[in-house]
Amino acid sequence: MIQRQPAFIDSRDRGLAYGDGLFETLRVAADGRIPLLSLHRQRMLDGARALGIPAPQPVEIEQALQKALAQKPGPGLIKLILTRGVGGRGYLPPANPVPSLLWQTGDLPVWDKCSRQEGIVMGLCSQPLQADPFPGYKHLNRLAQVQARAEVARQGWQEGLLLSPRRQPLEATAMNLFARFEEGWWTPDLAAARSGVAGVMRQWLLDDLTRRGEGVSCDLRPLSQLRHAQGLFLANSVVGVLPVRKLAQWQWQVPPEVRNLQARVDAIFDA
Repeated sequence: MIQRQPAFIDSRDRGLAYGDGLFETLRVAADGRIPLLSLHRQRMLDGARALGIPAPQPVEIEQALQKALAQKPGPGLIKLILTRGVGGRGYLPPANPVPSLLWQTGDLPVWDKCSRQEGIVMGLCSQPLQADPFPGYKHLNRLAQVQARAEVARQGWQEGLLLSPRRQPLEATAMNLFARFEEGWWTPDLAAARSGVAGVMRQWLLDDLTRRGEGVSCDLRPLSQLRHAQGLFLANSVVGVLPVRKLAQWQWQVPPEVRNLQARVDAIFDA
C-alpha cells in the first residue's frame, strides 16, 4: 500500500528525517506529454528496489501524475518523491513500511538564448564528490550537490563541475557531463566512480547515439584531458543539452555535432 500525497507531511517521515527515499523531476511538454516518463519510472523502480522500499504500482504513479497535471498543465515540471514513510526506531527501517508518494509542480527554468546557443561558464567545485553507497540513483541524500550549488552561486558561475577525489571529472551539480573529442563522444563512467547520478537524459543520449552508430566512450579520465576536447556540454531531462563555452581556464566553441544533439533533444518536447 502506498500513501498518496497526504494533506501534510508527517514530521516522522523517513524521507524528511533521514533522506530515506527517491525523487524524479519530469519535464512536461506544452501538450501535456511527459516524453521521458518510461525512463523516469524505471529509474525510480530500480532505486526503490536498491533501497528496499516497496515500489509504487504503475497505476499509482499514473494517478499522481494526473493530479499534478490537473493542477498545472504543461509546459512545466512535476517532481515525484517516494519515501519509506513513517516508522522504525531511529535509523532502523520498519519491517512493513507504508511508503509515501508525493508530488509537486513547478515552472521550467529559464536559460537565456545566448547561453543555450553559445554555451555557459563553469567553474571547478572545491569539494570532491565522494563514493556513494547507492551510485546512479536519485535518492534524497543530496547534501554534496546543495553545498556545490551554493559555491556556484558564490563564485558567480552558471554551473560547477564536481570531481572525484582523484580529480577526475564526474558531473555538474545538476547535470551530466559529455565531451566531443576527435575520436568521438565521451562521458564519465559513474558506475566505476561509484558516485553521481545516472541521468535520464544521459541514458536517452547514450541510446540515441548508439542507434545512430556513434559510439560513446564511458570511462574515467583526468581533468587535464578536457583541454583536448573539441567541445563540452551538459545534459539533464529538464534543460536538455546545454553547451559549455568556458571551464576554468579552458574555452571552446560549440561544435556542430553538439548543436545537432541539442536540436534532436529539443524536438522530443516540441513534437
